[in-house]
Formats: sequence, C-alpha cells, structure tokens
Amino acid sequence: MNNNYNILVVEDDAPVRNLITTTLKANEYKFITAANGSDAIMSAVSHNPDIVLLDLGLPDMDGVDVIEKIRSWSNVPIIVISARSEISDKIEALDAGADDYLTKPFSVEELLARLRVTLRRLSVVSEQSSSASVFENGSLKIDYAAGCAYLNGDELHLTPIEYKLLCLMAKNVGKVLTHSYITRNVWGTSWNNDVASLRVFMATLRKKIEKASDTTPIIQTHIGVGYRMMKME
Repeated sequence: MNNNYNILVVEDDAPVRNLITTTLKANEYKFITAANGSDAIMSAVSHNPDIVLLDLGLPDMDGVDVIEKIRSWSNVPIIVISARSEISDKIEALDAGADDYLTKPFSVEELLARLRVTLRRLSVVSEQSSSASVFENGSLKIDYAAGCAYLNGDELHLTPIEYKLLCLMAKNVGKVLTHSYITRNVWGTSWNNDVASLRVFMATLRKKIEKASDTTPIIQTHIGVGYRMMKME
C-alpha cells in the first residue's frame, strides 16, 4: 500500500542507513539514499521524493543547511533523525523547515509511526487542495471562507487570536510548529512575552476544541519546543 511513496534517506553512517532502508523495504516503501549533503540536495532535485529522512551530522555540510536549501524550492516533508538531543538543536532544525524530529537511538516502530503521521498529513494537504475552503479533522471543521469553526456541528465562539491560531495549526496538521514560528505568524514578532501570551491563548483554545472525555488531545504539546495538531481518525 506504500508503493506510491518514495523516500529519500540521507545518512552517512552505513549501519544506521541499512537499518532505515531495511525497515522501509520490509514495509513496502520505495527509497533512495544519499550519504552526504550535496548528494541529498541533488537527489531531492532529481527524484522529487515524497518524504526526506535527514541526519544532521553529515560529512560535508550541516543538515540544517540541507533543510534550508531544500526549503528554498520545495515543501517536501523532512523528518530529522539525529543524535543531537538538545532542545535548541530541535528548535533550530524545526525553525529551518523540518517537519518532525526523531532522536537517535530510535526504534523502528517509532520511525514507522512518524512516517504514518507524515503520510496522513500529505493526504490531508491533498484533500485541502481539492476543497480549499473547508478543513475537517475528526469532529473539528473550519470553514475558511466564512471565517467560522465548528465542533460536532456546533459553532465555536473563538476570539480573533484563537481563530488565527487554530487556522495556523490546521494548515500544518501533523507538523510540529515551534513557539517562535507560531508567534511570528500570529503576532508578527517572537519575544518572550509573545510566548507567554501564546501559552495562555493555546490553553483557552484547547478548552474550546477538546472534550475532557477525549483520550487523545487534538493539539499535542512538545515541551520547550511548540505544538502540533494531530490528525484525528
């Protein structure tokens, strides 16, 4: 069922690269590989992959530079797989344009789960392009043309900031958005007080769009990094 998707694996460590490609092959994903940043950029141009799995510690250039170069022409989802575990490293990669961040050592089950999340996001983006004025995610619906949001068919009473936050999260469903990315897009700046305001507005928004009985929150918090709207079944 995965045969329509082609994944670019960028990893210079042969054992790790073999682990990833063996996992992809076993799950019927097509893939191509690159062992350095220059080859990664060339492969992204020539093969137009659906997803990029990218190591940051490459021999010829930093992976963040690869992200920035690919982002100059492509919105292909990029999942970083790196031994760098500091929050600052994650924020730098996500702010550069990465969609997700997986820290080494990782389990193949988690890698496959991250791929499934990304593929669902690709599916949502495709659906949105065919019906651009309406977004639906589980019981949540946003009518962009009318400027209204609904939960289980009932209109949500949102403030302008809450609605702007909701639309930003919806248009990036499945993607981790950093605090600075959100505040720049909502307030136009990224100061510490903006992040504090973001936490307040996000808390009130979540109360309105999430039921106390729900086991899976629609907006997931990544502590110290940002937020992600989950794709609901």
